[in-house]
Amino acid sequence: MRTMIVLTDNQHALAKRKAAQHGISLSEYIRRLVDRDLEEAAPAQSITALFGLFDDGGSNIRANKHQMIGEAIDRHYADKGL
Repeated sequence: MRTMIVLTDNQHALAKRKAAQHGISLSEYIRRLVDRDLEEAAPAQSITALFGLFDDGGSNIRANKHQMIGEAIDRHYADKGL
């Protein structure tokens, strides 16, 4: 499909130079920019897809954080012979 866009002289010159650096036409350069922008705008998957991905069923940091920190400190100093 053909469409017309209006660029400033500076935008046109810079875009044309960038296209040439990539060895592609100005039209292809603009199509790639549009594709990239549309991919970024695509809606992300539902957050529910993340639930349970990292659940090993064995950690409860909120309930055990003081114990876990203490054990980490003990290991740190034990590794240094202190």
